[in-house]
Amino acid sequence: MAAQMFEGRGHAAVYQKYRFAPGKELQQTILGYLQEKRVNPAGLVVDVGCGSGQGTRFIAEHFKKVVGTDISEAQIQEARDAPSPPNISYLVCPAEELPFEDASVDVLASFTAAHWFDIEKFMREANRVVKPGGCAVISTYTMDMSLRYGNCSEKLTKAFRESWDLLLKYSHSRVKHVLEDYKEIFEALPFPDKKRITDIFDKIPMTVAGVVGYLESVSPYQAFMKNEPEAAKSFLQETEKRMLETMGVSSPETPVEFWVRHVCVLGCK
Repeated sequence: MAAQMFEGRGHAAVYQKYRFAPGKELQQTILGYLQEKRVNPAGLVVDVGCGSGQGTRFIAEHFKKVVGTDISEAQIQEARDAPSPPNISYLVCPAEELPFEDASVDVLASFTAAHWFDIEKFMREANRVVKPGGCAVISTYTMDMSLRYGNCSEKLTKAFRESWDLLLKYSHSRVKHVLEDYKEIFEALPFPDKKRITDIFDKIPMTVAGVVGYLESVSPYQAFMKNEPEAAKSFLQETEKRMLETMGVSSPETPVEFWVRHVCVLGCK
């Protein structure tokens, strides 16, 4: 059974504001693979579990027709409300029941979402809708993250990771797929030609406020907020305060480098 963790309109708005699009290294990895496999740029790409559309908009820069799907109506509304090119459309539907004909999809993509799906059912759907010669692109960013700022990068990263560690006790059991670098998802992909890349590192430009907002957007924080709202709010305030003190600055809009490791599962049917 799929896990629905990003349902509320308030959470969807935070997700839209603070979640980042695929970074340059991940983009190049994906586009290089699809070019190597000679995927038709005029074909249909479906972004499953698209959330508020960060990955969908990246894909739409390179393909003629892109459909983003998500089980959450609130997330799809956020995606529709965001500025998007005319070649994107959005649908509310589960990842395990895609409303596409057999062998009709050129690329089936999913960005930081597949660990929430019923993996066995999703893979059956992937096998059904992807054309022979079509591809699957399933990626996630990991919890291998670091922050860089001046000469305090090590202390700043330590503060950030300690905040993450506090949140982890609220994480859903599905997060194990991320912690295991999508190994099980890779093994479940029913395409004969496949590979898993685990060492894609991207620098994401952010601010202190953006880093704190990212933490607010993750599912463990939302579970924390549901259980202990006052403690959760204090957690964000303390995280921001500690980061600013470590950096020796006062403005939450101070830029920082946010480094993240991605995992990407690629397959060709």
